[in-house]
Amino acid sequence: MAEVYVEDTDQGLKSAVNKIFNQIEKSGESILKKSKKVYIKVNGIDFKKHTHTSPEILEAVILYLKEKGADVYVIENSTQANLTRLVFTITGYKEICEKNRVNIIYLDEEETQIFEFCGKPSIEVDSEGYNLVNFRLPKTIVKIMENRESLTYINIPKLKTHSMAGVTLSIKNQWGFPQHADRGKDHNYNLHSKLIDLYELIQPDISLIDGTEGTINGHYPPTAWKDKCVIPFKILIGGTDPIAVDVVGARIFGLTIEEIPHLKIAYKRGLGEGDLNKIKVIGKDLREYNKKYDWNLLQKFPEDVKIIKGNVLLCKEGCQNNSLTVLQSFAYDFPNKFNGGWFIIMGKGHEENLIEKLKAEGYNKGLVVGYCAIDEVGKKLRKEFGRKNIFYSGDCNNLAETVTAELKLAGMNVFDIIPYEYDKIMQILEEAQKNGTKALIATAF
Repeated sequence: MAEVYVEDTDQGLKSAVNKIFNQIEKSGESILKKSKKVYIKVNGIDFKKHTHTSPEILEAVILYLKEKGADVYVIENSTQANLTRLVFTITGYKEICEKNRVNIIYLDEEETQIFEFCGKPSIEVDSEGYNLVNFRLPKTIVKIMENRESLTYINIPKLKTHSMAGVTLSIKNQWGFPQHADRGKDHNYNLHSKLIDLYELIQPDISLIDGTEGTINGHYPPTAWKDKCVIPFKILIGGTDPIAVDVVGARIFGLTIEEIPHLKIAYKRGLGEGDLNKIKVIGKDLREYNKKYDWNLLQKFPEDVKIIKGNVLLCKEGCQNNSLTVLQSFAYDFPNKFNGGWFIIMGKGHEENLIEKLKAEGYNKGLVVGYCAIDEVGKKLRKEFGRKNIFYSGDCNNLAETVTAELKLAGMNVFDIIPYEYDKIMQILEEAQKNGTKALIATAF
């Protein structure tokens, strides 16, 4: 049976981390391989509170590994519209790594190698002729893939639900590996299979879920809603079978594998243990977790932003929940800076008299999200209201373009949402660009 360890953090994070790693080693799994090099993937999606792996957990893992004589590297490529260097600085990851003499690798600044998603015809392209089959992985990830016998790879996701994937744990955390420009392509109902295509290429030796707290109603709820959306579970979940670890992590939220498409696909492909009855959970009784939490967004949005959904096709994995997540964050975390009076159009299948209705209600500016909506109504809207009033977010929602558009429509800029000094932000941006960052960033200055 696959073994998954669940430890309370009441006695301290270092104690909980050490207990899980010691149990893994006692089961016969050696954490360090012959090179003694260990690569740690955090969930450094953003600097926003409650969205990223705890810096304290990262430090506890680093200290354990350093005591074993490991050569440690911390790796990440943050979400679109962001810079990994900036996230590492604001979260404290950079300070922790420097204090403990650990190497940082900003994956968005590396050269890449092309790979191919399986199961998709090679002739499939998007509206701009981009091959949806191909995606690029940074050279460090390729190095890990090619040297599994000598390099250790540890994945440290945060315990979060996800409004597009159900949960974002060990498997979803690896979506930080493809370059930004490749993530938004086909980020729709196909996302679940693509996550597992990537997982087939690279799998962690150890997964350790940071469950000190868990987020519900998506992976990026407004900080203003922390009392509703942040649950203090005070646990760590670890093991050597990432599928089993993720199944247990989902179970903490009251979710089953049948409700998490990518976990179900991984289990069907034989990539790990997905049957909870065949997973030995050590340390906690899962019957303690008897509440089911919602993974979807809270259906609360500003009344002065009109949300228009297509009635033929609308993917929650892309256009819908990406753009609505951004909307919630800006509207409820920055209410004194946010201005409404605009619309978001998404999906396929819109009314013929859409423009007339918008004009009758007093709307003349907005965002068209995703190629389905752009192809169907984008040109008509720009012709009627003008190019400067109608923003596009391409692909199946280009998150950088969405953030840029929603900031501008709301009368805000990127410096309104970054809790850091202007001069230092610009210095970090300049340094990232000098080092060849391929990040897609928001440009609402």
